[in-house]
Amino acid sequence: MKIGVISDTHGHLDPRIPKLFAGVDHILHGGDIGPPWLISELEQIAPVTAVLGNTDADLHLNETEVVQLGGRTFLAHHIVDPRAPGEIIRQRILRENPDVVVFGHTHKPFNQRIGKTLYFNPGYAGQPRFNLERSIAILHCDDRGIRAEFKAL
Repeated sequence: MKIGVISDTHGHLDPRIPKLFAGVDHILHGGDIGPPWLISELEQIAPVTAVLGNTDADLHLNETEVVQLGGRTFLAHHIVDPRAPGEIIRQRILRENPDVVVFGHTHKPFNQRIGKTLYFNPGYAGQPRFNLERSIAILHCDDRGIRAEFKAL
């Protein structure tokens, strides 16, 4: 199974994303989406699970989503400090026991296993800012594990 992971689009859908996500089975959006049309556009590629970011006041989404994909549990939440998560999200992670925690907010890629959980941030896909490189990612999930492939924008 291939899962497209994107975050921090802030209302900008890079025209390369449909090609980069071609063939993914599902898309996870880690928040700071922008207007709802962006999710509709991503849904033309594959089913989407998305969460609210701290700039998504007008969207009717949850702050946290848990989804089963390819026999694994994915928890998505916009703001997560992998080394010291806030109490509420820490309790949710303990309760859900996900294989992968997808997050955004920092605009920086992150791919690290802490305990048995992979903490994963694809970077940011919005308009260029902060002099940071933009990226999305694909998580390749099979019986050997989960492999991350970052794609520069």
